[in-house]
Amino acid sequence: MPSDARLLLLDKNEVEALLLHDDVLRAVREAFVLHSQGEGRVFPLVREPLITGGVFGIKSGDVQAQGLLGFKAAGFWPNNRRLGSEPHQATIMLIDPATGRPACIIDGNAITTMRTGAAGGLGLQQLARADSTHLCVFGTGVQARVQLDFALRQLPGLCHVRYAAADGKRDAAFEAQFAQRCDIALADDPNVAVSESDVVITATPGGGALFEPQAVQPGTHLNCVGADTKGKRELPQGLLERVRLYVDDQAQARQIGESQWAPEVPSTELGDLLTGMASANRQPADITVFDMTGLALQDLTVARLLQERASAARIGSSIAWPW
Repeated sequence: MPSDARLLLLDKNEVEALLLHDDVLRAVREAFVLHSQGEGRVFPLVREPLITGGVFGIKSGDVQAQGLLGFKAAGFWPNNRRLGSEPHQATIMLIDPATGRPACIIDGNAITTMRTGAAGGLGLQQLARADSTHLCVFGTGVQARVQLDFALRQLPGLCHVRYAAADGKRDAAFEAQFAQRCDIALADDPNVAVSESDVVITATPGGGALFEPQAVQPGTHLNCVGADTKGKRELPQGLLERVRLYVDDQAQARQIGESQWAPEVPSTELGDLLTGMASANRQPADITVFDMTGLALQDLTVARLLQERASAARIGSSIAWPW
């Protein structure tokens, strides 16, 4: 049995230094394509509440032809805010499919943030009107920021942004981050902001409907991020029945996404648009929704990218892991 095996560890700072927007966008696109082609498998989701008040989940999968296997253990611990820490926590492990031995353990917080932003960017690229100029975003936290960042990258015409904060107050730091890239201001009335927007992004904890259904006008596209657990929602009742619905994974979206509230509404997987197996064929008056629940394959393709880059640059900690 080999006694010189080693395990690569990448911490938060190392991951953040290695993550590049364009690379993550390509890796996430690959994940969608692999899923659409049936080459990448997504295993049954684990998502369970804890007695501590948190939610724990496992997303796992593989790409057999590429020797890619692994999982992300992640969840949401709201009490972390009292400790001055991030409530979302994630750890990714890549495993050698030939032996079952761990090959790399990676802090998954930044990966989750950016791969979700990249998935949102791909959704806008495929589904939003190319001439979109007005955007409304719900939330001002980590995920709202990365979603807005990718939106401004993917839709260069976006120039007017209105945001709705949880407390209804102006967030000066949020505005400052984007002030050089767009006209950004607090939404006086979320329903009015939605009605005036070409693109709506919901990136909140998913505690309930964020606006009235009649606020959504023909031609609007919505990226929905916050519904990732049973019981969560951001969209109002009755809206999904009016839209053309797109998801990352149909079964998972009906289990934990916005689609759980209208499971009978037909949907198309975004990967099928990327591979040409389906066509959006968007009409000017269509309302489109991308229900984002996050694919394990996205975590794995990005993690593999970082593993390869870290190994080549000798970044991270390599520890003995004999067996």
